[in-house]
Amino acid sequence: MFIVRNKYLPLKRFSAINLLGVLFAHPGAEIDERLLNHERIHTRQMLEMLVVGFYLWYVIEWLIRLTMKGNAYRNISFEREAYSNEGNLNYLKQRKLYSWLRYMRQ
Repeated sequence: MFIVRNKYLPLKRFSAINLLGVLFAHPGAEIDERLLNHERIHTRQMLEMLVVGFYLWYVIEWLIRLTMKGNAYRNISFEREAYSNEGNLNYLKQRKLYSWLRYMRQ
């Protein structure tokens, strides 16, 4: 994964953001294997949703979840899959297509 360190992206409360498969991180942010795995899961999700579909679904789901109980960001199905499996460094080797759909609960 290509990593770009800069002071503008991501927003201050996040240490890194994956945009189009490129990881943007603050200069002092710690990038460990767990974080890289989390972002690689997002890259796989992007590819299976043909990138544009990923971002459209992400924003629409986030907007819907803003009206629900809990943290909208953490409850997005893409994020739920990535957070649930970021510690399993072999996850992408066994992951089935569209696995994020299993995380679409309310």
